Amino acid sequence: MSEDVDMIDVNSSTTKENHPPTHSKESDATSKTTTVTKHTPWLEKYRPTKLDDIVGNEEAVSRLAHFARQGNLPNIIISGPPGCGKTTSVLCLARQMLGESFREAVLEMNASNDRGIDVVRTKIKMFAQSKVSLPKGRHKIIILDEADSMTEGAQQALRRTMELYSKTTRFALACNASDKIIEPIQSRCAMLRYSKLNDEQLLKRLIEIAKAEQVSYTSEGLEAIIFTAQGDMRQAINNLQSTVFGFGHVNSENVFKVCDEPHPILIRDMIGKCLKCELDEAYKAMNHLWRLGYTAEDILSVIMRVTKTYEMSEFMQLEFIREIGLTYMRVSQGVQSQLQLSSLLARLCQKAKTNAH
Repeated sequence: MSEDVDMIDVNSSTTKENHPPTHSKESDATSKTTTVTKHTPWLEKYRPTKLDDIVGNEEAVSRLAHFARQGNLPNIIISGPPGCGKTTSVLCLARQMLGESFREAVLEMNASNDRGIDVVRTKIKMFAQSKVSLPKGRHKIIILDEADSMTEGAQQALRRTMELYSKTTRFALACNASDKIIEPIQSRCAMLRYSKLNDEQLLKRLIEIAKAEQVSYTSEGLEAIIFTAQGDMRQAINNLQSTVFGFGHVNSENVFKVCDEPHPILIRDMIGKCLKCELDEAYKAMNHLWRLGYTAEDILSVIMRVTKTYEMSEFMQLEFIREIGLTYMRVSQGVQSQLQLSSLLARLCQKAKTNAH
């Protein structure tokens, strides 16, 4: 009897070892979900889902809202710089128009990857031919992002497809440069132009995200993010998240470490030295930036942005911008040497000296 009891104890103990309690699996699943949520890019987490939530370009967005209310969407081309909300606007429009049928009735493609004529003949044509049950007066929507990357042959094929399936399908093309879209497609579409977002619009959105994520930040830190983003909301949100994950606190020093741009305070000091005709001191500042590994284009880009906001006479500001532009032209032609930057500083000092007299 005692032996039997011993055997039962052993079996029960092995059973416990081999089969851990079920609640631990649940806790593992919960922790995995928490991890996924924690590491979701804020760009996707805070992407607007309604047209009303989109920041900036009010006129263009109001036109899209009008299309959504009417339900009759024409073929559209949205052109504008990166990160100003082109693709998000179209997705919000499609979601608002199609409701629950959004997944079945929308084909989203990035034309920079799928850019050949075969894609138009297979994927796009097959989707346009497919049958989807939709509310009355609604159409399937094909969203082509980066449409200016499509080859001319693909665009010619797309033109014919747009004509053939006009009764059931609408096309929304997003591009950076509308002049790279062929004329026949442009004439078949309504054109919407987006512009860069201004500093106030970026700041408002960044503060909303920072408060939602309980981020520790300073006003100088947010200003630095806006300075580096240059009107690009995507870059601003990515820079904010990178700084938070990298350092835990958003201040100007941490932002410029993450973005790896020449610090505008150093550039501002260098321009100040040029205005005082102190060429040697200005050269030391530029040489320091060059030794840190920044290219001539990096340095010139920040010099231009700082000069635009630097307090000086309008005549002097225009002269400085002219000289910076000429240097940028030479650098873009391939002469990316430190000598070009040294020459720029010398000419800026000369302009300041001439104006002083």
